Amino acid sequence: MSKIRVAIAQAEIAPDLAAGLDKTRVLARQAAGSGAKLVVFPETWLPGYPAWLDHCRDAALWNHPPVKEVYSRMFSQSVVVNGDGGKALSGIAREANVAMVVGVIERLESGPGRGTLYNSMLTYLPDGTLANHHRKLMPTYSERMVWGAGDANGLHAVDTPVGRVGGLICWEHWMPLARQAMHDSGEDIHVAAWPTVHEMHQLASRHYAFEGRCFVLAAGSLMKMAALPKELELHPGRTGEWALSGGSMVVGPDGTVLAGPVVEREKVVLAEIDLDQVRQESMTLDVSGHYARPDAFEFRTIRHARPT
Repeated sequence: MSKIRVAIAQAEIAPDLAAGLDKTRVLARQAAGSGAKLVVFPETWLPGYPAWLDHCRDAALWNHPPVKEVYSRMFSQSVVVNGDGGKALSGIAREANVAMVVGVIERLESGPGRGTLYNSMLTYLPDGTLANHHRKLMPTYSERMVWGAGDANGLHAVDTPVGRVGGLICWEHWMPLARQAMHDSGEDIHVAAWPTVHEMHQLASRHYAFEGRCFVLAAGSLMKMAALPKELELHPGRTGEWALSGGSMVVGPDGTVLAGPVVEREKVVLAEIDLDQVRQESMTLDVSGHYARPDAFEFRTIRHARPT
């Protein structure tokens, strides 16, 4: 059948990795219980997006002990993909019997680069197999203080029981060549992972759906200002209740919003999608096919071995 149910898990970020994994398990089961075959979580859902980079005034101070303490805590709670955290996520997908895409802050347990964190997206099959591992190509602005640059190794869609699933992280949606690489890989469903899906992110997600002729699941997190690190002082005027306000939504391949956006509340955002629409909408636009001009443009994606 071409019709499937998909879900975005929008919830408040947990205080640590263990609690976050427990919450992931509960939400995945809840979504599966509602009939979802694909469950998506936001950018760096585990252990949580470092919103303190934007909301705290001393985040960029050089050699500042409170900032170093906050970074060290984030580092210790980050996910080792081939370690216990990754195994737990694999088990969650397998137990819920769903394809699952989850954003994590990734660290290497040993070897070269073990002091560097990455903003990563992990795609699991219903049997728990890790089908794709994408690292954000370029951390955005202040994120460069805490994450290293990723690579193109995961810049493609993968086959799943619900179709070909791919994804980009946050401002990668404004990198035209990254978008083209994903379009060339033939996505049916695209995961647009954001810290929060505000209006501009909604526009980018809808544009991506229209350009790529695919369904887009735009996922955002929730975080209250009170959850920001106590070591750091808030910027003046940034004392509202929400640091991250969600905004998750599902978009069709013609740019139509099918569910959401859901703002400032926890919710498993559900939508039934019909993959036949991907083929229908490709009649008018296919940027990798009949609307491409390989005689005028040449494009390739460069992949290199990465530290593991």
